[in-house]
Amino acid sequence: MIEWLTDIDTSVFLFLNGIHSEYFDSFMWIATTKWIWIPFYLSLLVIVARIGNWRKVAVVLCCLGLAVALADQLGATVIRPLVERLRPSNLDNPISSLVHIVNDYRGGAYGFPSCHAANSFALAVFLSLVLRNSKLSAVLFVWATVNSYSRLYLGVHYPGDLLVGALLGTVVALVMASVARWISCKIDVKNPSLSIVRQGDEKAVILTFVVTVAAIATYSFF
Repeated sequence: MIEWLTDIDTSVFLFLNGIHSEYFDSFMWIATTKWIWIPFYLSLLVIVARIGNWRKVAVVLCCLGLAVALADQLGATVIRPLVERLRPSNLDNPISSLVHIVNDYRGGAYGFPSCHAANSFALAVFLSLVLRNSKLSAVLFVWATVNSYSRLYLGVHYPGDLLVGALLGTVVALVMASVARWISCKIDVKNPSLSIVRQGDEKAVILTFVVTVAAIATYSFF
């Protein structure tokens, strides 16, 4: 069963990784970096900061930080050393010669699960549960998906790495969102809700996301 799933995972990876172009080499290379999304992160921080209650702000930020850190460390320091699945780009992997590589980037030795996917979906799921805004949630999941897919495009992760990473991030986010709600109930009995997006606030996040993607898309032409 495991061998069958691995064969399917490899076939799907080779098919998707084989769909590439010079333009998207540049686009995905930029999109996968963390610094390019700093304005997006800051716009999310502004929304959280507008709760008005500093204690709830602290709770949300601490639980979000823990969600991302736990997803990252469970994947990188616990699961990867146990599974030891070589990245497709790893030169010791038999399929490495078939993999499309960008800028000679091959990542570390092991890639299961994807920490990019785990971190991205931990953030997306946690904020979706806490902020409860459908438009904002849609943007968060598009961002998480693009961020995750860029890793497959660059040849450093199989689809299975991304799926398990996303699942790991989701589970951790569910737990930490529950913790955030529980603490919120304790510190503000009269108003325990963490549904904190003011009407129209999500527009700033959406605009920041769109501008960032547009900037990446434009720069990739050069």
